[in-house]
Amino acid sequence: MRYSNEQLDTYARTFEHDGMVLLKQHFQKDTLSAWRQAFDGILAHKLQANATAVRGANRHYITLPFAGVFADERIFCDPDVLAIVERVAGEDPVMCQLATDTPLRGSTYQDVHRDTPALFDNLAETPSFQLAVNFPLCDVTADNGPFETTLGTHRMNAADAMQAYLAGEIPLHAIPMELGDVMIRDVRALHRGTPNNTDAPRPMVVIGYSRSWYFRPEVHIDVPRDVYERLGPRAKRLLRYMPQVDDAGAVHGGESYLKFAY
Repeated sequence: MRYSNEQLDTYARTFEHDGMVLLKQHFQKDTLSAWRQAFDGILAHKLQANATAVRGANRHYITLPFAGVFADERIFCDPDVLAIVERVAGEDPVMCQLATDTPLRGSTYQDVHRDTPALFDNLAETPSFQLAVNFPLCDVTADNGPFETTLGTHRMNAADAMQAYLAGEIPLHAIPMELGDVMIRDVRALHRGTPNNTDAPRPMVVIGYSRSWYFRPEVHIDVPRDVYERLGPRAKRLLRYMPQVDDAGAVHGGESYLKFAY
């Protein structure tokens, strides 16, 4: 689906006000079904190895390999998604994260939190600099762990936002999603994960995009050299600061992203 410039401008204005937008039925379901099949094998391997659930009880954060179906330029170079990203977070962004959040039965409510601190202490919030593009690999219902978020807190001082939330002045909103829906959000908005009360995993993909100068050392994408060489110019530009690796895991040269780590 391609949106007009007027539609994209409207999405950007909504994002500026709310801190998120939802694109309904934006990605092809057959493409996401292939992602789900590949992901199920990764999750099964993690569970068989007794991998630690690092995001809370029975909630698994799993980085996806940048290869095969997961290196699909139709997804991470989607022109409408990138057009919104550039409208709210500046031109020439960087892709810096490819992972999943998957609660299983027995998961619990996360504490309400932000995903990144403000750029500057004790100052009013800046324009957006770090975005998460989320899309589920199944339908997300009230039963299987919907994402809950506040609206507008991405533009508030973190302490003020938390105080207002605790005082009951700012509500949480559950975001149900269908397979094919895409959510673009500012990671500073107060939010939380909720319990999955079903027997089926609920995988949610996250692709991180940031302003061209912003670097988060805790997240990155290891890009296999042979995969990188097959990518188009737009994809290579998005991944320009990510380390390239060969089968032995060696990091190769290229434009260093570390010089942009503030």
